[in-house]
Formats: sequence, structure tokens, C-alpha cells
Amino acid sequence: MIRKHWMIGSLAGFGLVLGVSSTSIAQMPHDQMQPSEPTTSFRRIGQPLWSKGAVTAGGIGLIGVELWWFLFSKSKSRKAETNQGVQQATITVDGGYEPNRVVVTVGQPVRLSFDRRDPSSCLEAVRIPDFHIAKDLPLNQVTAIEFTPTEPGEYEFTCGMNMFRGTIEVQGHSQPVESPQTLVSQRS
Repeated sequence: MIRKHWMIGSLAGFGLVLGVSSTSIAQMPHDQMQPSEPTTSFRRIGQPLWSKGAVTAGGIGLIGVELWWFLFSKSKSRKAETNQGVQQATITVDGGYEPNRVVVTVGQPVRLSFDRRDPSSCLEAVRIPDFHIAKDLPLNQVTAIEFTPTEPGEYEFTCGMNMFRGTIEVQGHSQPVESPQTLVSQRS
């Protein structure tokens, strides 16, 4: 079946090429078929100086915006608030994730509340692959996702199409630094 379609397509394309080329040559008068004398000089097209400056300034401006966007714009970060032993943060889903970085502590339950306001189909779901979580986000509703991180590190969450991203930064427990005197007394 595929071979038949391929053959028909090839014949149709070959016929189209022959039909176009033979028609254009057949309809040309004989005197126009002779090659004309090639010109060796180029004709300068004059443009006002202000238009050249405007195009150059626009290009430099766009390059600057791209550099700022990809290299210098800072992500919005928020530390999760602890309430009754659960770390909580609300993430607004509207043209992306805000904040797009949430800081939590290892070993404590986490509840991320996703408040979806954007009707685009890309943001209909959120995925946190490292915790095996995939959840639909209904429009104009808050959807809670709960998990407990067991290892410090950075874990990514994305939209359903993997276009918008955010990060969950899991920090280790802050342990008090022992003084050298305490270490000496423990050895004795």
C-alpha cells in the first residue's frame, strides 16, 4: 500500500515538473530564448539614514531583551511556611508558575497549592516526575499536591507539555555547629 502511494506521488511530481517546464518553454517566443548579455555592475538601492539607524537600534534592543530574559532575569522564590507540621506554599498558574521556585526542608510533609487562572491547554496539568506525581489542574480552582521529600536536592515540576517549569529546592536539616570544646569533652 505504501509502495503504491509512493509510486503515484512520484509519477504525479514528475508529470508536474515536465508540464511546467515544457509549457513555459513552448510558450516563449524564439527571440526571448537567446541568453541576454549579463550585467557586471550592481545597482545601489538608496535608503534613508534614519531607517538604517532604526533597524539597527531595533535589532540591538531585541538582542538586549533576549539576553536579559535568558541570562539575567531572576526567578521568583518563596520559602514554604510551616503550619501544623506541614510545609505549605501557594503557586499561581498564570502564564507560568509564580513563584517558580519553592524552598522546603527535607523529611517534612509538603503541600503545594496550585491556583490555576490561565485557560491555556498547556497548563491543564502539573507533573513532578521525581515524586511520581501527575495531577490535572481545573481552571479557577486551587489543587493541592502533597508529598514528603526524603533527600535534599532540586526537583523540577513542569506543565503537561513540559514547556513551563519550576523548581522545588529541598534543603537538609540545619544542624547546630559544635564548638571544639564540646568535641573535646565528648572524647574524654
